[in-house]
Amino acid sequence: MSSAFCHSVRVYLEDTDAGGIVFYANYLKFFERARTEFVRAQGFEMRRSLTDGISFVVAGLALDYRRSAYLDDELNIFVAVKSYKKTYFEVSQWAERKSEPGVSLVQGTIKVACVDFATGKPRRMPSELEQALKNKEQ
Repeated sequence: MSSAFCHSVRVYLEDTDAGGIVFYANYLKFFERARTEFVRAQGFEMRRSLTDGISFVVAGLALDYRRSAYLDDELNIFVAVKSYKKTYFEVSQWAERKSEPGVSLVQGTIKVACVDFATGKPRRMPSELEQALKNKEQ
């Protein structure tokens, strides 16, 4: 996906199990960082959203683990908008080793909901973020 957003990470010891293989749950952290940077690149600061009473929460996800990443690997974590609605958006995300472009290690779909910070109830996304997602939709 040529228009996907890319965020690079290095695998540190804290990301791995005793065998130096990335612990499966840590891909969620890598994906979270990439989504946060993707939203920031669209001109929407997460800190501002908190002061505006907005929070973003993962409402659903499905991941497919294909290959392992290892200690000290450099990874590219990609984000591509699949769809968006008034109160949520869905993205495709995947991880590739920088040394093996095009070979997916882990891939998934993540649904992110926009909620009212105080009540936790769904609310409409800010218009500027909605417009940015529209422009990035695959």
